[in-house]
Amino acid sequence: MHLELAFGRRISVVHVKRECLKLYFIDYEYASYNYRGFDIANHFAEYAGFECDYNYPNKNEQYHFFRHYIQPDRPHEVSEKDLETLYVETNTYVLASHLLWALWGLIQAKMSPIDFDYLSYFFLRYNEYKRQKEKCLSLAQSYLSGFKNE
Repeated sequence: MHLELAFGRRISVVHVKRECLKLYFIDYEYASYNYRGFDIANHFAEYAGFECDYNYPNKNEQYHFFRHYIQPDRPHEVSEKDLETLYVETNTYVLASHLLWALWGLIQAKMSPIDFDYLSYFFLRYNEYKRQKEKCLSLAQSYLSGFKNE
């Protein structure tokens, strides 16, 4: 997984196959194994760009992305259940994304020689975590409670 599909950091490679364009994300700076929900949530959170405008995609926009992520060749065949599962997964992991980058900002504020206001970045991401926490955890709890009856 990519761990950081951040605005301004994407390296994309387009591969042509049977007149079908495919886009691959490659970013080795923060590459490691990760859960797809975290990776996609982090991508959506990074829509904020460098200005940290957290108006990331609404549910319909996320579903559009998910359809093409799950079935790039047949996005119209993705089931509602698969869409909802990935929606909940992604919108729960967004909390982990905000915490990760908040803590990263806090550490960088002390350690980095780069002239950047890392402490302000810490507060931006931490405040976004606090703002979204109740909604995201409620979504996850509601979704998971449905499994008790199965």
